[in-house]
Amino acid sequence: MSALVFRLKQAPDRRIDLSGLVPEALQGRSELAIARLPLDGSRDKLKVADVFGLRMGDPMSLRFDGGSERFDLVGAGMATGEIIVDGPVGAQAGRLMRAGTLRIQGDAGPYAASRLAGGRLEIDGNAGERLGAPLAGEMAGMSGGIVIVHGDAGSRAGDRLRRGIVVIEGRSGKDAGSRMIAGTLVLRGEVAGAPGPLMRRGTIVLVDGDCSTLPTFSDCGSHRLVAARLLAFELERLGLRFARKLKRPVRRFAGDMAISGKGEIWIA
Repeated sequence: MSALVFRLKQAPDRRIDLSGLVPEALQGRSELAIARLPLDGSRDKLKVADVFGLRMGDPMSLRFDGGSERFDLVGAGMATGEIIVDGPVGAQAGRLMRAGTLRIQGDAGPYAASRLAGGRLEIDGNAGERLGAPLAGEMAGMSGGIVIVHGDAGSRAGDRLRRGIVVIEGRSGKDAGSRMIAGTLVLRGEVAGAPGPLMRRGTIVLVDGDCSTLPTFSDCGSHRLVAARLLAFELERLGLRFARKLKRPVRRFAGDMAISGKGEIWIA
C-alpha cells in the first residue's frame, strides 16, 4: 500500500505545529476526518485541509510533499511507522520521539531530536543549533535512538546527551558535546573550537583529522579499543562507510577533568 501523502498547497505565512500528524494518531481515520484535524499553534485554528491536499494511503507511512522552515515539531512524540519530509522543517523535529523513522530531505531547525528516546532521525541537509539537546529547564537531552546528519550542525550539538548515537558528517559548531552525561557523538567533518566542555561521561569520536582539545583533557595515547571496533560495526550497519577508520588505533583523551574526567574523546 502506498504512503499517506500531505501535499503542501502553498508556503505557510506563520509557524505551524505538526506534532499531531504522526502515524499512530492517524490510524483508522477517514480522509474527511484527517482533513478536519486542527493544526496546533495557528492563531486562527487552521485545519489540515487549509494547508495540505491529501492522498490517502497507509497511515503507517506518511510523506510530506513539500516542507517549510515554519513546520515545527514534525514527528514529535512518534512511536511507530515512518515519516518522510520532502523539504526543510523548523524547530524541534523528532522531539520526544520514541520509535519509528523520521527522514528529512532538507534542513532542520534548532533542537532537532530534542530528548529523543528511540527510533531513527536522518537529516539530509544541515541541522540547527543544539541538536539532541534539552530545552531550557530540562536536565537531560537525547536518551536513546540514532540521529544522522549528512550536512553541518550548529553549536552545542549533543548538549547533555544521555544515551544513543549522534552522527554529524559535515561541520560541527562550537561546543559540540557540551555537558554530555553519556552516549556517543561522532563528528566526521571540521569541528569549531574544542569539543566536550564540561562533559561528565560518554564518548566523542573525531573521525577525519585532529582538532584542538581543552586543557582539561588528558592525552592517554593511542590504543586499539574493542569499543571502537564495536562502534565501527554498528555505524557500518547504518550505512556509514567511514566507520572503518575506527578499526585502526585511535588516540584517546580523558576528560573533562574540570568535572570528573570520566568522558573520552577518540581521534581516528
